[in-house]
Amino acid sequence: MFQNYFKQYTSAATLAFFRLAFGLMMLLSLIRFASYGWIEKFYITPQFHFTYYGFEWVKPVGIYTYLIFIICGIAAFMVAVGYKYKWAIVSFFLSFTYIELMDKTTYLNHYYFITIVSLVLCFLPANCYFSVDAYKNDKIRFQRIPRWNTDILKVLLAIVYIYAGLAKLNSDWLIEAMPLKMWLPDNTKIPVLSYLLNQTWVHYAFSWGGMIYDLAIVFLMLNKKTRKFGFFLIVVFHVLTRILFPIGVFPYVMIISSLIFFEPTLHKKILAFVAKLFSVSLVVFENGKDKVQQYTFFNRVQLGFLTFFMAFQLLFPFRYLCYPDELFWTEEGYRFSWRVMLMEKAGYTEFTVSDKKNHKSIRINNTHFLTAFQEKQMAFQPDFILEYAHFLKEYYQKQGFENPEVHVASYVALNGRLSQKYIDPSINLAKENESFKHKTWILPFNDTIKGL
Repeated sequence: MFQNYFKQYTSAATLAFFRLAFGLMMLLSLIRFASYGWIEKFYITPQFHFTYYGFEWVKPVGIYTYLIFIICGIAAFMVAVGYKYKWAIVSFFLSFTYIELMDKTTYLNHYYFITIVSLVLCFLPANCYFSVDAYKNDKIRFQRIPRWNTDILKVLLAIVYIYAGLAKLNSDWLIEAMPLKMWLPDNTKIPVLSYLLNQTWVHYAFSWGGMIYDLAIVFLMLNKKTRKFGFFLIVVFHVLTRILFPIGVFPYVMIISSLIFFEPTLHKKILAFVAKLFSVSLVVFENGKDKVQQYTFFNRVQLGFLTFFMAFQLLFPFRYLCYPDELFWTEEGYRFSWRVMLMEKAGYTEFTVSDKKNHKSIRINNTHFLTAFQEKQMAFQPDFILEYAHFLKEYYQKQGFENPEVHVASYVALNGRLSQKYIDPSINLAKENESFKHKTWILPFNDTIKGL
């Protein structure tokens, strides 16, 4: 059965459509990011950047950070038109991933989604149809490709939705309607809706509806009979979330990406429409043959890597089970697990740096080192607090402090609960190192959130 699956073929138009849509969405997203002045705000202005564990070497490069975005934008355009595709998609993956890793403060689930999709596209023949490469070289022109080439993208989308739905199976989301009970009433400027968004039953309707939607939408899209209804729900859901919440281009990315579930006839119609705009005909691409799945050593290595990669994507979100305390409180294993908009946390942190040998002590004004956005994110995330503590240690060492100690008074409120002490104030954070181990200096959560 497994071998038979790899003998199945599908139209190359589907992958070509996804390549074109993905490239254009990424180009527009990068232009939007730059137009808002966010390159300077998030990467150039701050004097300190929060990094990912193991990727501390990935940092902004001053004014040359703009060059990374330019390279990424050019690569996205080349991906869209399918010109020098292999070089383009690899360049896009590397530059976009570098951008994502430059500062942890800007982490978003959809940035991670873009990274993993672009990595997978590096291994797919997305330029074999309706591309400049295929137009110029008939040797890489194919009408049909192995079915797994498009199915793997569907699986990635399925992981996002289903895992987001599973994450909503918790008592805060379903029983308390948190954090939607806090967020929805904030939309006071929306006519008609503003009244409804203050109603408790609406908060629960959104919570339960969101959970059911995430768990069911992939199955609706896989079934031909329910696909149009499923797509209607996708549009309504993501347009509504875009109106209610400031989540950038993610809704549009998900709407356009979900079109991959439709039959290839739709993708051909879309490509034919685009071709007509540029006075190009699809006929030249219809002369291709089937791209036969090869099983050379190199191809086996590629398939092996993608198999491992997909297994990793399925298992990695469950790493939180390796940690003992409440996930929403410690956030150990929270990122990169498709937990979308599940909690509202707010924190207060006050750092004290002391030199006990010379009897010196100073309370830190965080605004001297962090932007307002960085301080807000740092205040309730333990790995941020630890990294900032080490920065303060190094900074005041240079100011003459001998063997400085860093302590923090930290309070965090989670999903409407009263704030409580977050970090053990007796712990010298300057001596604690980042690792994958449980952070024992995070104080216990005084409540229980039941669920996955």
